[in-house]
Amino acid sequence: MYRFQISASTQIGESIGIVGSTPELGLWDIKKCVRLRTNAARYPLWWTETKIAIQPSLESDDVSQQATPYLHQKIEYKYIRLDSNGGARWEALGSNRWVPINPDESNTIVVDDGAFGYLQPYPFGYVEEPTVKMPLNEESERLKIAVIGSSVAFGHKAWLFKGWVSLLGEALQQKYGHQLVNISEAGTNVSRTIARFISDVTPEQPDVVIITLSLGNEGLAQCAPHQRRAIQRRFESGLQLLVKMTREIGAYPILGGVYPNNNYESEHYLLLKETHNRMLNWGLPVLDWLAAVDNGQGRWKAGISFDPAHPNTIGHRLMYEAINLHLFQIDKNELAREEQRFRQRNEVPIYLDNGGFHVFAHIEEKRLRITNLSQYSYTIAPYWQELQTALQSKAGLIPGIYIAKSVKEGTPPFFAVQEDGAIATTINIPPDADLEYRATFNLFSPNNSQVLFYDGDLGILQSDERNLWVINESENEYNIQPMWQEVCNALKAMPSGVYEDPLAPNAPFRTMMIGNNGLESRVKAPPKSAMLFQYKCKLTDISRVAILPLGDRCAVRMMLYKMEYDGPAFPFDLTRTTNIGDVADAIKNGFDDMWNPAFLHYSQDAGRIYHSKWSGLSFAHEVEETDDPLNNMSPVHERMRVRYTARSERFWYALRHCDKVLFVRTGISDRAGVIDLVDKLQKQCQGKPFQLLILSPQSDDEFLNLPNVLHYNVEFNPDLMYDDLGHWMYCTEVMRQILKSLDVSSKNLFWCPPNPPKE
Repeated sequence: MYRFQISASTQIGESIGIVGSTPELGLWDIKKCVRLRTNAARYPLWWTETKIAIQPSLESDDVSQQATPYLHQKIEYKYIRLDSNGGARWEALGSNRWVPINPDESNTIVVDDGAFGYLQPYPFGYVEEPTVKMPLNEESERLKIAVIGSSVAFGHKAWLFKGWVSLLGEALQQKYGHQLVNISEAGTNVSRTIARFISDVTPEQPDVVIITLSLGNEGLAQCAPHQRRAIQRRFESGLQLLVKMTREIGAYPILGGVYPNNNYESEHYLLLKETHNRMLNWGLPVLDWLAAVDNGQGRWKAGISFDPAHPNTIGHRLMYEAINLHLFQIDKNELAREEQRFRQRNEVPIYLDNGGFHVFAHIEEKRLRITNLSQYSYTIAPYWQELQTALQSKAGLIPGIYIAKSVKEGTPPFFAVQEDGAIATTINIPPDADLEYRATFNLFSPNNSQVLFYDGDLGILQSDERNLWVINESENEYNIQPMWQEVCNALKAMPSGVYEDPLAPNAPFRTMMIGNNGLESRVKAPPKSAMLFQYKCKLTDISRVAILPLGDRCAVRMMLYKMEYDGPAFPFDLTRTTNIGDVADAIKNGFDDMWNPAFLHYSQDAGRIYHSKWSGLSFAHEVEETDDPLNNMSPVHERMRVRYTARSERFWYALRHCDKVLFVRTGISDRAGVIDLVDKLQKQCQGKPFQLLILSPQSDDEFLNLPNVLHYNVEFNPDLMYDDLGHWMYCTEVMRQILKSLDVSSKNLFWCPPNPPKE
């Protein structure tokens, strides 16, 4: 008995029929086809409403019988699309669909044919109400093998779910008398498998557990490119945890290898092979499938897949045939010895000296313990050859960062391990220390933290609502800032507030400000480092200062850039404004007309654009090489409109959302002009505290007793800075000290987003 179903999108008035090689399916006569039905809840799925009993046909296919010897006689058929006028269209030209004749009339087979028009080389069907099978009689020498995986392990898209696990179970029972139980679950991933391990695997009391999951179910094919490394790392860490959980219930772990997906591209394939190679180096048996089913590009070989994610019956058989059955030629006594060895390997002594300095490793958990019972400090450095050799030969350290279990002042918070297993950084171990370090690899496990961002080198992981880790495994410093959109968005997962590195709270760029829209400050991650950021207070508990340059040239922008206090540009950052009155008037008018084409005039001699309304205002960075400003200024005008509209919006956003404002003006200014500017700034600030910092080579007396005004008798000439990097750095240090005297630093700087939210 059969029931057929297929997914088909149809127009109003259309329906789907099936016609085939047997009388029950109309003997290829469209007028005698069997019509399928659908409904609103299940559309676009169509199915035959009644069960169809089909008698054997004389048609056969030698190729299919050779590939799948348990499939004997078959029926052939196709679907047709029927319109309201009685017309019909075949779903596709070429070969027909087919299913084997079911010799057991007591069961109904549901034939799932996938999508209309996509003809499968091998069918998929399953028993609607499977017959209950009695469990095998258990004997003391037999092994019980549990398989925990996803839909491929469950047997999806193989005929009658007779996938690689089913074939393996039959072979192991026949060859060794082992019993195999399949507790796989369709659609599962590492997180779900970890969550159900205790309830589903532990009660089976298995001797062996085959852990077989896929990167596809983690979302590798569908995720954004910047999320792929995080998914890979989470998958690998999850497998490691499942291995550990298997060991803890006294079972022996075997890993199912990675396998293809037809949605994978070149980068997916690179990650697939990386994970494959790492799994082969974990010291465990791996069911290696890539050579058997991969086409060399991360996709299934031709003719062996039912859909992008699943092999068909032949693909499952190839996966089974790639398994070395000798892996299971073990008895319970051997497994008991393996379990005993595992339990005795809690801590392996790596290095001991007579002074009380000891190093131990827990290889399975990727953990290192260092004790110093002496009254002296020890320095672990790359040149300590005796220790490094012992670590390489006995500790089993994996490349990456190892972090201290408890982070406190005076504790070396982390160290880095090279590819060869040696410690790559210098760390000082204080007297009376008992320190435990774990590989950050463990942090990526789904039950240990949430991976917010990972690109293969930089990882940002949330431990809980008040703590997150920033891990840099590369040789270079990472500059994490609000304009990095993927990171900014990822940090929306953290509660809004101020986070600090407890080991270096006053270090520059070690304060992380997180708002409703994600990251709002700049953070620096040194090479080969790990930093813990702990929640300190609400954003409203600190007073954040916005630095808004007001001309006269780009010197302030240049110095903020060298200090790394710069963000996206503001209106006066890249202009020349020789007249302070123009600045005051532009701010008063909300920058209207600043980029108005009616007031912009290009001077070929000067190579600048001058403003006729504000005669002291000009632009030198707006005309590009491909422009023809003498004959057509429209591209320049449009570019300026886009740029300066955005810069103006940032100016007002920063002014409205910061707690204090520091306006900075360079160049010679007159007292009356400053008084006028302060008056207009005061109106725009609407009671918000602000200061106008004037940096110019003139006497302080010019601005004596002016409220909200600070003056420093210094000169910052951008031309000289451009010509002489040393002078540029000198000016930057002077500027840094001025800001420090005003209590402005990376700890309280307001960072304006490049695209402020519309208000």
